[in-house]
Amino acid sequence: MHRSKTLLRATALGGASLWLGLTLATTSALAQSPNPLLPRNLSPWGMFLNADIVVKAVMIGLAFASFVTWTVWLAKTIELRVARTRAQRRIRMLDAGGSLAKAVDACDGDRDAIAQLILSTVREAEVSAGIVDDGFKERVALRLERVEAAMTRQISCGVGILATIGATAPFVGLFGTVWGIMNAFIGISESHTTNLAVVAPGIAEALLATAFGLVAAIPAVVIYNHLARVIAGYRTLLGDASAQLLLLISRGQRGARAAMPHAAE
Repeated sequence: MHRSKTLLRATALGGASLWLGLTLATTSALAQSPNPLLPRNLSPWGMFLNADIVVKAVMIGLAFASFVTWTVWLAKTIELRVARTRAQRRIRMLDAGGSLAKAVDACDGDRDAIAQLILSTVREAEVSAGIVDDGFKERVALRLERVEAAMTRQISCGVGILATIGATAPFVGLFGTVWGIMNAFIGISESHTTNLAVVAPGIAEALLATAFGLVAAIPAVVIYNHLARVIAGYRTLLGDASAQLLLLISRGQRGARAAMPHAAE
């Protein structure tokens, strides 16, 4: 009897030791191996690769919109700098005095905005047969306004897309987030678990779409406002040039009667 109790006690102790050993081994193995429910890479690139196809499409579209934003900024910054430099040089030339004929000669075949203003004034002088009166000044002013508007539209081409990107990118990113979170909840329902390891990756991928939307929208709005101010300043320079030309007209100085190139209006 005593031997039976001893054997049972030894068997129980051995079983307990075996269970404890298996538990420790399993815990060690789980600690050393990655969780299969989590993606291997939780960096932005890893989350993009593991995202749903719709969320991927949203993020690719927003990345392209951001690329367009910076391309427009670079192109328009160069274009406006060149245009402003030429305009300031022409205005200094007109402010120095002289005749309209000299201003035409200084254009030397250029087609910049103030050259167009000068040629448009000369064209009206040709059409009016050299008659300088109050009606002539009004007609010249109307031509100059048309040229200013045309040159402003030309220099503003492509800027409007920045306003569109700035207004729509956050909502596009929000759509990607809603879609990703919806898929995350579907995954929770299918796995029958509320474990954070199951929920977190899908929600993180969904929120990444919102981050892409903000990254695309914020620079677009800032760049649009900056370019709008620069374009407004450029139009002010065109207005100064028009005023200088009207001063030349008011002094009775007009261009040569020879045929001049037509200004683009």
